[in-house]
Amino acid sequence: MMKDSLLFAAVDIGSNAVRLFFSYVFETKLGPVYKKAALVRLPIRLGEDSFHAKPISDQKVAALIDAMKAFGHLKSAYAVKGFRVCATSAMRDAKNGTEIVQKVKEESGIEIELIDGEEEAALIYENHIAEKLDSNYAYIYMDVGGGSTEYTLFVNGQKAAARSFNIGTIRLKENLVDEKAWKEMRLWLEDIKEKFTPKYIIGSGGNINTVFKLSMLKPMQPLSAVRVRKWRIDLSKLSFDEMIAELNLRPDRADVIIPAIDLFLFASRYVGSKYFIVPKVGLVDGIVHQLYEEYSEKRPLRS
Repeated sequence: MMKDSLLFAAVDIGSNAVRLFFSYVFETKLGPVYKKAALVRLPIRLGEDSFHAKPISDQKVAALIDAMKAFGHLKSAYAVKGFRVCATSAMRDAKNGTEIVQKVKEESGIEIELIDGEEEAALIYENHIAEKLDSNYAYIYMDVGGGSTEYTLFVNGQKAAARSFNIGTIRLKENLVDEKAWKEMRLWLEDIKEKFTPKYIIGSGGNINTVFKLSMLKPMQPLSAVRVRKWRIDLSKLSFDEMIAELNLRPDRADVIIPAIDLFLFASRYVGSKYFIVPKVGLVDGIVHQLYEEYSEKRPLRS
């Protein structure tokens, strides 16, 4: 481990992938600084089973157990100060979700927490991104996953509201989202627009990160909805293979990026924000922030 640093680990068992994340925390006079040590992303699509009201398959359960065994070895090798493993929409909805949690614990020793949308939004809030922006404006944080979309509204630099909707890229890809769900989200966004009209949507998730990267913008430079819409048009002209060959997208990104863009453009339209800020942080980053804060509170004060 690097000198004068702490190391924490987090796992996000999502609908589209499993992410194993290790982060250094450097304690400076200006406050904690977080630096990625390692990130392993495994394309284990649990949502393909659970969102069709099917049990998660034995094959995917076996892959998840192998991933958790590997994580166990890595966290031991890294000698982390704290770790947490969270599972979101796909595991929550799976018929055998609780059974899988028990099986993983028995075979790997790793305990998985099934968190709801509210807890997921709260963990994402731990990144404190809005605190770095002008507090005179309202902002809405939007995290698009495979199974759900989480929103957190910030007003005067403080969390003012949060909402989770079961609309995600895998559900959209599999045609599992009905008009009632879209209407519910639209009405909520319109209400936020009427009361606050957020200046920016703070976008989170691998798909908006990819659009930001393709746009070749500087860190924290606003990404316009016009440019995102242009990418929607350009991507729709490419085949699955062309997205991989010409844009260097992973297969499990190429088949969900358009549904994700549609979600971000939907939010932009109904909440009235014309620009996105893309800080490239998400659930695992929020978990690490929470772990460090808990560690700091429990640690004896230095003399």
